[in-house]
Parts: sequence; structure tokens; C-alpha cells
Amino acid sequence: MAVTKEEKLSESRSTSEDSAPPDGGWGWMIVAGCFLSTICIRAVTRCISMFFMEFQLHFDTDYSTTAWIHSLIDCTTMLCAPLGGFLGSRLSCRATVILGGLLASVGMVISAFASSLEYLYISMGIFTGLGFALSYTPAIAMVGRYFCERKALAYGIALSGSGIGTFILAPVVHLLIEYYTWRGALLILGGFVSNLCVCGALMKPLKGRVEGQLKEKVTNKEQGCMTAVPEQIPANSGPVEPNQPEINKLKDTQQLLITNKMLEHIGLGKDKLETSTSKEFGFLLMPDFLILSVSILFLAYGCSAPVVYLVPYALSVGVDHQHAALLMSIFGVSGIVGNITFGWLTDRKCLKRFRLLSYMMAIGLEGLCCMFVPLLQSFSLLVPFSVLYGYFDGAYVALIPVVTSDVMGSTYLTSGLGVVYFLHAIPYLISPPIGGWLVDRTGDYSATYFLSGVCFMCSSVVLVVMILFRHYRKSKCKSSAHFSPSQVDAAAQQGII
Repeated sequence: MAVTKEEKLSESRSTSEDSAPPDGGWGWMIVAGCFLSTICIRAVTRCISMFFMEFQLHFDTDYSTTAWIHSLIDCTTMLCAPLGGFLGSRLSCRATVILGGLLASVGMVISAFASSLEYLYISMGIFTGLGFALSYTPAIAMVGRYFCERKALAYGIALSGSGIGTFILAPVVHLLIEYYTWRGALLILGGFVSNLCVCGALMKPLKGRVEGQLKEKVTNKEQGCMTAVPEQIPANSGPVEPNQPEINKLKDTQQLLITNKMLEHIGLGKDKLETSTSKEFGFLLMPDFLILSVSILFLAYGCSAPVVYLVPYALSVGVDHQHAALLMSIFGVSGIVGNITFGWLTDRKCLKRFRLLSYMMAIGLEGLCCMFVPLLQSFSLLVPFSVLYGYFDGAYVALIPVVTSDVMGSTYLTSGLGVVYFLHAIPYLISPPIGGWLVDRTGDYSATYFLSGVCFMCSSVVLVVMILFRHYRKSKCKSSAHFSPSQVDAAAQQGII
């Protein structure tokens, strides 16, 4: 028995090492791959707004019609995010990211030969958006699998690629349009987006973790069966001679029990096959996740239009093209600072419990910035807006996967992130066209930015409801735990009497 206990202890230690996220090692290469993915996906999507005026002039269309291009890219990316999460969970994150990179690159290249806006709706909006969806969710989820203690910092670094990419690509895209027209610029961006395949190659799965858990659980089942079967043999005081038929029967029974347990573990059991899908998406019914989903719907509407119309608004108030592109670069740099600082701060032990509060504060301040945009009529006044809006935008982008993981746990993070980004789809689709329609109706951008600011504020208010609900639930649990011993004592006294 002593040997058996030592073996169990060593197996449990090795299994805990396999099941715990590495929090380093190859995980930093995963962060690098996710960093490059966000450059190719989110930064390129933001820089599509640099083509807004070019498309409008070339195809002679109004604001709302042209805005559908950017809306379709964002909408398809988020609408198909659950598909990316599903393929990443069922197949592998590596293969899914590579497949997405190929689709996105092809869509961007064929967009260079567009003859109408409808052509761009399909090539850039559908093909490129679908490729981005397949690459984005698995790349982000892989970071959560490799990190636990330093999760917020890892996500802050990984998602800062959006800001760094915007800072670098905004002036580069402006120069590409100037020298090669918008068609040549799209061809070059298509080649750049193909680097998602390289990012996908870095997504090394945690095979040792899965195999270790499988081996340990099957071993436990075997040991349980081996100890359970001999207990059925009656004990005799005298010596027992071996009976070969009985021994063979005992072995057959043991092997049958072990086989059944192994089949149940790997998912071939009838009950597990029926409940595996429901367990994977069981978080959808959690009250905290439902409240978070409502908040994300308001957030997604508010965050799309301000970026799409930043350059057109700057041009409308007399800022030249070069300085308008510089505003996008400043927005990107501020996003980098927001990603890393909020990621690092919320990883501190004393601040971990304030992650949701930090996320709520970033969203509220972002909405406040949008409401002041109509008062900013020059480049010097728009620079502070780009700095502050970019900083808080980077903060909430870095905290979305962290808050999601805190709400639902890391077990189903891939599927959870897919649902979270799926909720962005419809607001991303309708926000820029509605903003363009308001510009066409009113003749300025005040209503567009004010509506975005209101949506940010509503999202923040919904998060306040979540915090209050959590506080009420904790206080209720504490009160029930406090009064239960007295109730037990009273019942005991009544029983004595």
C-alpha cells in the first residue's frame, strides 16, 4: 500500500504540472503570435477607414453607402467569431488561424480589382471578414490557455498589436494610396495580411496538458476498478487454492469495467455525447454573463463609428490629409499604452479584484471623450481626443478577454470569446451606416459622436448593475452562512426537548 500511495502522489504531482498553464516559456511566443495577429486583423480593419474618401470619390456614393464596407468587415469578423472558436476547439487553433489568414489575404487581393461597391461588399466585407474571424478568436484564446497568474499582462501585450499596427500602418497606407492608388495599396495589404499564416504556425497546442489529464483520469479509473472487484470475494480463514476459471472470470469483469470507464471518459458514453455540447455552452445561462452581454451590445455600437469617422471628421474641419492620418497614428500609440498599463496594473494582487471596475471606468471615460468631439474644431484640439480615446480604447480591448475569463472561467474561454465577439457583429454592422445617415441628414458629425458617447455610458451603467448584483449575491451568501449554525442549534434543541 505504501508503494501505491507514492505512485498516486507522483502521478497527481505530474498531472497538476501538466494541467497548470505554463505562465511563460513558449507562452511568450503565443503572445508574439497573437500580437502579430492583432496587427494584421484589427489594425488593418481600422486602416480601412483611410480608404473611405477614396471609395466615396471613385464610386460617387454618399457616406452611409460607403460605410457599409467597413461595417461588413467588422460584422463578419464578429458574426463568425463563434465559428472560429468552434473550429479552434474541435480541430486546432493552429490550423484555424492559418486557414483564416489564407481567406483574408485572398479577399484583400481580389478587392483591388473591384468595379463597384457591391463587389467590395463581398470581397472585402465577406471574404476578408470571414478570414479575420477564423484567425482572431483562436489566437486570443491561446493566450488564455498558456497564462493564468500573468493573464492580464499577457493580453495587454498581445492586444497592443492593434495600437502599434495602427500607429505604423496609418501613415504607410496613406503613402501607399498616394503613390500606388487605392488598388495598389489593397494589393500590398493583401500580401501583408498573409502573415497570419506565420502567426498560426506559432500556435503550438498544449498536448502534454491534455494527454496528462487523460492518462491520470484513466489510471484512476483502473485503480478504482482493481480495488473494487477484489472486495466482492469473501474472506476465508483458511488458505484458498487458486481456481483458474474464477480468476479468468474476475479478469474479464475487471477489463469490462475499465473499458466502460475509459469510454465514458473520452466521450463515447451515451450520456456524455448528449451533454458535451450543452456543457460547453452552459455559461450562456449565467446571470453575470447575460448582464455582460447586454453591456457588450451597447459597447460595440459605441466603439465602431468614432474610429471610422475620425479621418473624415478631421478633413471636414479643415485638417489636411497628412495630419488626419497622424491622428490615427496617435490613436494607435495611445492604445498601446492603454493595453500594457491596464494589463500590468490589473495583474497586481491588490488590484485583481478591481478588474471589472477598471473595465467599466475605461468604457465610461471613452464615452465622455466622444461627447466632446463636436467642440474640437482643429488639429491641436483633436490630438488630446486621439490620445485619451485611444488610451481608454486600448484599456477595454485588453480587459475584454480578462473580464470574460473572470466571469465564466478559463475552461470554455474559446467558446466564450467566440460568443462575446459574436455579440459585436450586429452593432458593428449598423453603427457606421447609421452614423453616415446622421451625417447626411444633419450635415455634421455631432449627432454621430454624441450617439456613440451615449452608448458607451449605457454600457458602463449596465456594468454597474452587474457589480451591484454581485455584491448582493455575496452579501446574501454571507448572511445565509451566518444564520445557518443558529438554525441548526435551534433544531437540535427542539429535538432534545
